[in-house]
Amino acid sequence: MFNEKSYSQKMDKTIEVFQKELTSLRTGRANSSMLDLVKVDVYGQAMPLNQVSSITTPDARTINIQVWDLNNVPLVDTAIKKSELGLNPQIDGQLIRLPVPDLNEERRTEIKKLIKSMGEKCKISIRNIRREANDDLKNLVKEKIISEDEEKINEKLVQSFTDEHIKIIDTKVEVKEKEIMTI
Repeated sequence: MFNEKSYSQKMDKTIEVFQKELTSLRTGRANSSMLDLVKVDVYGQAMPLNQVSSITTPDARTINIQVWDLNNVPLVDTAIKKSELGLNPQIDGQLIRLPVPDLNEERRTEIKKLIKSMGEKCKISIRNIRREANDDLKNLVKEKIISEDEEKINEKLVQSFTDEHIKIIDTKVEVKEKEIMTI
């Protein structure tokens, strides 16, 4: 039988991932979630930064990273520099300070483009889920499990989920762009 809820849940998950990616973008204020997507190559595997250090924001312009193992400090430094956050780490023993500079107009425009492309990728994922659902429906009709009328009804349902989720993405993109462009 066809379960439209599972496809809706997949779409919800896609939006959750997109939301996480958005929070990792730099907006001019120090925020520890900016580093959520930074992976450090330690102990033979890529680990999230928060699993090799503790991250704090003492003020609105600084992020402090207390690396637990002194041997990992250069690896964390490299990982931050490789990320596209545009941050410049300052090392002080096992403490790494990340000053978060104000965003200039050029960087704001770059981030805006990045947000748009992230939104587009998310929309593509949503559409792929819709295609997967429609393919499953076609197979169910072929196997004579559901009728063509049921297929049409379910296709409309899947399309309405798709439209709703794409609207959510557009809204999130718009909100984040406004946030980036306000000084």
